[in-house]
Amino acid sequence: MGKRIHGGDVSSVLLAFLWLQLGLTTAQTSSAWRTLSGNSPAIIAKGGLSGLFPDSSSYAYQAVSLFSANDTTSWCDVRLTKDSVGVCLPDIKLDNCTNIQDIFGKGKKTYVVNGVNTSGWFSVDYNISDLAPVTLTQAIYSRTDKFDSSGLSILSVDDVVTQVQPSPLWLNIQHDAFYSQHNLNMSNYVLSLTKRITVNYLSSPELAFLRRIAPSFTNTKTKLIFCFLDEGIKEPSTNQTYGVLLKNLTLIGTFASGILVPKSYIWPVTEDNYLSPSTSIVTDAHKAGLEIYAAGFANDNLLSYNYSYDPLTECLSFIDNGLFSVDGVVTDFPITPSEAIGCFSRLNKSRVDGKPLIISNNGSSGDYPDCTDLAYNKAVEDGADVIDCPVQVTQDGILICMSSVDLIEDTTVTKSPYSSRLSVIPKLKRTAGIFTFNLTWNEIQKLKPIISQPFYHLYNLERNPRNKNSGNFIKLSDFLTFANNKSVSGILISIENAVFMAEQLRIDVVDSVISALNGAGYQQNCFRSNDSVNRQLCAGEVQAANQV
Repeated sequence: MGKRIHGGDVSSVLLAFLWLQLGLTTAQTSSAWRTLSGNSPAIIAKGGLSGLFPDSSSYAYQAVSLFSANDTTSWCDVRLTKDSVGVCLPDIKLDNCTNIQDIFGKGKKTYVVNGVNTSGWFSVDYNISDLAPVTLTQAIYSRTDKFDSSGLSILSVDDVVTQVQPSPLWLNIQHDAFYSQHNLNMSNYVLSLTKRITVNYLSSPELAFLRRIAPSFTNTKTKLIFCFLDEGIKEPSTNQTYGVLLKNLTLIGTFASGILVPKSYIWPVTEDNYLSPSTSIVTDAHKAGLEIYAAGFANDNLLSYNYSYDPLTECLSFIDNGLFSVDGVVTDFPITPSEAIGCFSRLNKSRVDGKPLIISNNGSSGDYPDCTDLAYNKAVEDGADVIDCPVQVTQDGILICMSSVDLIEDTTVTKSPYSSRLSVIPKLKRTAGIFTFNLTWNEIQKLKPIISQPFYHLYNLERNPRNKNSGNFIKLSDFLTFANNKSVSGILISIENAVFMAEQLRIDVVDSVISALNGAGYQQNCFRSNDSVNRQLCAGEVQAANQV
């Protein structure tokens, strides 16, 4: 039995959904996560929702409960004041994340931090009461400063616990030796703090610090996490690079239950901003009995071209790629992993009844040039339910899939021997073009496709430059054969400019499409169109459509 075609009213455009298969299955699987525990990955909000509000501010922490999953962990980078109060601040220097320069203009000092002379304003020079008039500001200048004047005070760890009541809580400790130089004891502070509040995670990039406090957390709910910095940086207590320490996970396992690594440790990125194959670090950590968390997630980072500027896609590559899953992600935008874990993970290629239908737009046109074989293959790989073909016609009457009738928009025709075939056809567009019906199919095949760049001129966002001219144009007949052989639920055929083709070029596009569909085994049901020529060409179907 042939496939069935269903049509609908579309002004000047003929749309046909072609359902290729029934019996759709449930999308959400019941299999366990590929984390060490089998549970879903943890979401760790770095300084709260710090992608929008100043890091470690009351607004940022309070927003976590509003815009993220219920069990999202709140992260606090702990700094010590002169009177040994732990405060949450994203940087050891206060001048980049607060307005302290306006309050204490002469407070700038130079100290040695991890062997490097560092100038700025430091918490060790002020009692907690001194910092009362100081307010938090956005530390990343490309982000909005709208909340910098909101009077957001510096919060102590106790303030965060009492005012925000985060559950769970992650404390990150750094620069233990620096505080010791100022007669402050970070170990004593942490041990005293954890006697009165629950700390779920305690992390540090300083091996000696974690080893020193580890015995106090045996058989407790607190997980100790060793943080890796960039591989070439030396860990201060061992003088070994983090890259060297990465090769000795057995050592890490003697005092920690997990590791935190920059996301590039897992998915390295090339100099031209493409992903390299994933490393084995996640499986290596799990084999060593260690949880592994990934850091550095932010929606406004410059993402690899492989992610098409989509932070949700990036997040899924770490938690649900079919091979491994990290045990948690540290992010400035916790809403994104919340969506990834709660809505988009562990889905198969089939559509759940009642869920939105995924329809491609010129294939996967964000990854490859419109309507090319590579774009359609990628759309199917990405799980599109329906793939689409905007039909154009060539000079020799071949039906092809092309997003525009003007080849200038989709191809390198202006740099070809056919660049002189410019013409102005007001019924199609106001400016001059080189149209598909000006070239034969053989001539079009000699052109290279061009990837669409809708955001380049406004935001300088370039799509997949490595493959911007990749792929081959395909005929409608090849598209139909491809769809028949793939696990898509349907296809979407659109026809534009049918009136012009029929009246000016004497090309009956609608009948040609119907013949192609019938020849490919699709059983026609009905079509409707507001276009008068289409009504005339499909007169037999209009009556049937009105009866449906």
